[in-house]
Amino acid sequence: MKVVLREDVDKLGLRGEVVDVARGYARNFLLPRKLAEPATPARVKELEKVNARRALNEAQSVEQAQEIAQRLGQAELRFDVKAGETGVLFGSVTQTNLADAIWDKLKVRVDRRKIALDEPLKRIGRYQVPIELFAEVTVETRVLVVPEGGELPPEEELQAIEEAEAAEAAAAEALAEEERVAAEAAIEEEIAAEEPVEEPDAPEEAGVAAEAEATDEAEVPEPEPAAEESQESN
Repeated sequence: MKVVLREDVDKLGLRGEVVDVARGYARNFLLPRKLAEPATPARVKELEKVNARRALNEAQSVEQAQEIAQRLGQAELRFDVKAGETGVLFGSVTQTNLADAIWDKLKVRVDRRKIALDEPLKRIGRYQVPIELFAEVTVETRVLVVPEGGELPPEEELQAIEEAEAAEAAAAEALAEEERVAAEAAIEEEIAAEEPVEEPDAPEEAGVAAEAEATDEAEVPEPEPAAEESQESN
């Protein structure tokens, strides 16, 4: 089933792309959560027109790319987002969000897949995001991810918060590993306790058995001489 993504979906595609997915995945996950919509011919045609119009503002040569790079290098993209007390976002800033912001601010189209984000931005902070505009023309754009209704704290404070969270996560991971090792050891002990143990024969029982065997051998009578041999001797 073909659908148009309404949001970036990890490992599937970016917003506005037409992708082919299993019908059950679309009906049970993508469509109910409004992450996608059916790829009707009218909707696909509308997207093609939008992309064609924006493509006119995309760098078509090295010279154009260099001019756009100069503008992007001086620009600052700001995102006011909802975030928790520790600076973690209730959501993320994606490649599509950056491409849309560049279009809204500078009316320049950039290929979202050429925006070098290994993963979406999930914390408040100041970022330098590389963008490839053309072959061998790359620029870093300044991006601010700001808590909604507030301002960014100093960089030292942001770094201290991030380091504290990293240390807490490492401690939690170490504790989980200790619990796993302890649980495995307990299981191994339980299995060992349930295994049957073969006990050797008691010494007294072994002696009685040997004595009985010797007695049996002593009581075996020797065979008597045949009758014919007894008459010849007479």
